[in-house]
Amino acid sequence: MPVATPVDGTVQDFTKRTHRLLIDGAWVEPAEGGTFVTRNPATEEELSSVALAGSGDVDRAVAAARRAFDDDHGWRTISGAERSKIVWRIGELIEQHADELALLESLDNGKPVDLARTIDMVFAGDLFRYMAGWSTKLEGDTIALSSFPRPGQAHAYTVREPVGVVAQIIPWNFPLLMASWKVAPALACGCTVILKPAEQTPLTALRMAELIQEAGVPDGVFNILTGEGETGAALVAHPLVDKVAFTGSTEVGKSIVRAAAGNLKRVTLELGGKSASVVYDDADLETAIPNAANAVFANIGECCTAASRLYIQRSIYDEVVAGVSEVARTIKIGVGTDPESEMGPLISSEQLERVSGFIEAGRSDGAELVTGGSRIGDTGYFIEPTVFTKTSPEMSIEREEIFGPVVSAIPFDSFEEVVERANDTHYGLAAGVFTHDLKRAHQTASLLRAGTVWINTYNHNDPALPFGGYKQSGWGREMGHEVLDAYLQTKAVCAVL
Repeated sequence: MPVATPVDGTVQDFTKRTHRLLIDGAWVEPAEGGTFVTRNPATEEELSSVALAGSGDVDRAVAAARRAFDDDHGWRTISGAERSKIVWRIGELIEQHADELALLESLDNGKPVDLARTIDMVFAGDLFRYMAGWSTKLEGDTIALSSFPRPGQAHAYTVREPVGVVAQIIPWNFPLLMASWKVAPALACGCTVILKPAEQTPLTALRMAELIQEAGVPDGVFNILTGEGETGAALVAHPLVDKVAFTGSTEVGKSIVRAAAGNLKRVTLELGGKSASVVYDDADLETAIPNAANAVFANIGECCTAASRLYIQRSIYDEVVAGVSEVARTIKIGVGTDPESEMGPLISSEQLERVSGFIEAGRSDGAELVTGGSRIGDTGYFIEPTVFTKTSPEMSIEREEIFGPVVSAIPFDSFEEVVERANDTHYGLAAGVFTHDLKRAHQTASLLRAGTVWINTYNHNDPALPFGGYKQSGWGREMGHEVLDAYLQTKAVCAVL
C-alpha cells in the first residue's frame, strides 16, 4: 500500500481542533457536551473530535433559523441581487480554498485527493455560482381570469416565495459536493438552513461553514449541527422546520417521510439506486468499456448512480467483460493522499463488511468471480474492484444496492429484453446506453425508467442538469432550474378592481 504524502499544516491544524456547532453565527459547545471521533478510512487513525448535537442544540439552531427567516429585515427580504452576490462569493471562496478542502475530503472520506480537487471542489464552486444567478430570476406570472371578461376588472398574479426553514441531511460519499447541491439553491431562494453532515465525514462541511460566514451570510441564516442519526431525526420531526432535504438510503428516506407527517413539512429525497449500463453490439468499445467501468468503480462504487448491472449484447459479451475486468485489475488503489492513487478505501469497517458480504453471497449463489473480490491489506478499508458473471435476477448482487465496486456482467439478445431487465428494479435513478445507432439510443432512453440516462458517457453531471430518481430512488430534483421548486412556494394574488 502506498505511503501517504505529508499533510498540509493548515489542514493538520484544522483536523486537530475539537469542532463545535455553528448556531446563530456563533461556534458553540453542544448543550450536553458530547463529542464523537472521525477517522481516516485509509489508516483507521483518529482525525478529529467533533461536537455531538443533541435535541437542545436542534431547538437552538431551528429557533435561530426561524428568526433569521421571519424577521422583517431577514434573509428572505433582502434583494435577489444582494443574495446573488453572497452566494456567488461562497463559490469563489470554495475555489480559492480548493486544495485545502480536497485534502480534508481525502483524509475524512478516503477518496484520492486529485479527484476531490478536480471533480468535487470544481463542481461545488461552479454550483454555487450557477445558483447565484437564479436569485434575481425568481419570477411569477400575470394571469388572465376568464371570470372577468373585460380588461381592467381584475388583476391576478403569482409570486414565488422561499419555503422557510430547511433541514438538510447529507451523506458521506461526496460530503462537500452534496452539501453544495443542497445549500446553494436554498440560500439563493431565500431560505434559511440547518445542515447536518454525515457523522463519518463532517470536516469539509465544517470548513465550508466558515467560508459561508466569510462570504457575508447573516447570522442564523446558515447553521451546522454535527451528530449522529438521532440529531437528524430530531431535525426532521421539529415542528418549526418547513422542509427537509435528504440524500441517503431508501430505508432512511422512508422513515423521514413518516417523521415529516407531524406538520406535513415538505420533503425532497435523493435515495438509492441499482443502475444499469447497456452496451449494444455497435458501440464504440474504446468509449464503452472505460465508461462502463467508471460507471461502477468511480468513487469506489460509493455512488448512488453506480451502474452495478452491466448489460452487454451477446455477440460482444466476452470482449466487454474482458475489457472491464482489465480496467478493474489495473486501477491503482491506495491512500487518498498519495498522488498515484486512483481509488481509495471504503468509508468504514461497516461498509467493508457490507460489500464483502455481497461478494460472498454472489459466490455462494453460484455467480462466477472474474476478478477482484478480496480485501486489500489489514489496515484501512480497501477492497478490490470486482466483476461477476453468470448472475441471475434473483441474486442479491443483481438486485440490491451494494454501494461498493462490484458489477454483474449480464448478456442480452434483444432491445426488448434489455429494457425489460433494466427496468426490473424498484430503483430508478440512472442508466447508461452505449451505441452508435442514434434511434436505438433515444428509444432505449425513452423506455428506461430512470431520472437520468447518459448516452455514450456516464456520470456526466452539470449544475444546469436536473438530477433525481424515479420510483424508490426519490422525490424531487437537485440542480438545474427544477431544484428551485424544492425551495420555493407559489402564492396567487387576485384583486378585483
